[in-house]
Amino acid sequence: MKGLSFVAPSKRTDSTSLLDVKRVNAEWISVMPYGYVKSDSGHFFYSGNVKNDWQWWGERVDGAAKTISMAHESGIKVMLKPHLWIGWGEFTGHMDLKTEQSWSTFEKGYGEYILTFAKLADSLDVEVYCIATEMEKHVELRPEFWHQLIRDIRIVYSGKLTYAENWDSYGRVPFWDEMDYIGVDAYFPLSEKFNPSASELTKGWKSHLEALNTFATKHQKPVLFTEIGYRSCDYTAQKPWETNMDLPSNEEAQRVAYEAFFKAVWQEPWFAGAFIWKWFPNYKSKNARDKFTPQYKLAEQELKAHYQNL
Repeated sequence: MKGLSFVAPSKRTDSTSLLDVKRVNAEWISVMPYGYVKSDSGHFFYSGNVKNDWQWWGERVDGAAKTISMAHESGIKVMLKPHLWIGWGEFTGHMDLKTEQSWSTFEKGYGEYILTFAKLADSLDVEVYCIATEMEKHVELRPEFWHQLIRDIRIVYSGKLTYAENWDSYGRVPFWDEMDYIGVDAYFPLSEKFNPSASELTKGWKSHLEALNTFATKHQKPVLFTEIGYRSCDYTAQKPWETNMDLPSNEEAQRVAYEAFFKAVWQEPWFAGAFIWKWFPNYKSKNARDKFTPQYKLAEQELKAHYQNL
């Protein structure tokens, strides 16, 4: 899967927002709607159960549906990948509600949210449904909720399933055998240097690839990088998961990180593909505000060349 993580458009858009996807030879996008939870009460809400004109169009049910339809009409395949936002941006993997009532409140609303998009995915022939993103603590503490949710999803959605877990906790997910792909948000640390070479980064991949190979063999499942990306800054491969945008800009470091990724990972027999984090629709600025995107940077040409030749 030659994919891009397609940032939800803030306002209704048309198929021109997908032209740059094809320009870099990508064949898939992940469509990423959002739901929200209040961390003190577990109250969950999204555009299917509340009126929320404040939410970005592409994050809502109607916007996600239209984006999927436009992608398919443009010959682009889709992974539908619901996200969760907690309070003021707390990491979802750390969510730990304090009472059984809060957990029950959350799971009722969240389960409805996930099933709403599973039904949407089936109705629009979405190729892959990612049942959740980076829910580490909840998966650990409430595994029966997930086993039941997966059974419920299988009733309403007939396509392929994955789940996106963070690079440092995918090994503790208890339901991989119920998925079609092992989904990993692949922000693996590769080098402590501020500007490492491609060969150094390739070496940095070695231990991670060995672990992924062992894990894929154990479960007899292919591994899909549900997210992978690097910032255009110094130390981009040191802690790729960080969102710190204050480090000095370094487009070459980002490009080299992508070069090493494609050389080290893409030919692995267990590898199913990747969704690059992240890609903005109708993005025209060459002075990129967001360090993660490869758009209009050296990394874009690296990405384009590899997606063309692989």
